[in-house]
Amino acid sequence: MTYSSLSDYKQQILNDFNSRTNYENEFHTRAARRLVQLAKLQSGQQVLDIATGTGLAAIAAAMVVGSTGSVLGTDFALGMLQQAKQKIEVLGLTNIKFEEADADEQQLQSNQFDAILCSSAIVYLIDIPASLRRWHNALKPGGVIAFSCLAETSPTASVLFRTVVERYGITIPNPNQLLGTPERCCQLLEMIGFQESEITTEQFGFYLQDGESAWAGNALSAFGLQDVNWSTEKLEQCKQEYFQEINKASTEEGYWNDITMFFVTSRKPSEQVA
Repeated sequence: MTYSSLSDYKQQILNDFNSRTNYENEFHTRAARRLVQLAKLQSGQQVLDIATGTGLAAIAAAMVVGSTGSVLGTDFALGMLQQAKQKIEVLGLTNIKFEEADADEQQLQSNQFDAILCSSAIVYLIDIPASLRRWHNALKPGGVIAFSCLAETSPTASVLFRTVVERYGITIPNPNQLLGTPERCCQLLEMIGFQESEITTEQFGFYLQDGESAWAGNALSAFGLQDVNWSTEKLEQCKQEYFQEINKASTEEGYWNDITMFFVTSRKPSEQVA
């Protein structure tokens, strides 16, 4: 599956996130807080949260670094940034700010941050290795990068979705393939120059009770069917086939939607003292 232009892909990401009315669900909230916990931030640090969304990780980080530290959250989805700004007003946080920026084009100063976070969003970047290189450059010596990503086999509801739509002539590449194993994560980080990589694997899966929401979540995503011009009949036929496959794989408890998440931390080497 290819996009007619880069801007079309970006627009599909915006369409995806702007349509999410329940972004701050248990999954995203839990993942953001866990990422901040594993980043082991310290009071007084300068932190950048890339693709901050509604500021879940940024706000959690601001609580840790305190009044002597600062957090910058950036995103290109203005609707989400507006929610983030409203939240910090309510919370009265003064050590955090949010700015509009496209993570793929964001210009960062060298040796600027003690930590760079990216919660559940690195998969959407156009060129992940290039972004990691920019983040490496923007970290202070000894600084930490912390991001979360999914195993290439997850979520199983999405793997099944791609399998079904391929029967209808649409091939959707697996967006989790590049960072889909701990080994690949470590190899990529080492190639860029990071050290001391640690990966914490946790299960965020659940028994799916609502096939309709699983279909919508996949079909409307940037890795779905947004730009596919199907007839209503064909779309409905594909949808019903997806439901049939879910039902075949379900137990009495429902369809197990495995979501294996990797929390990845790594460091920019400290400068050598002569």
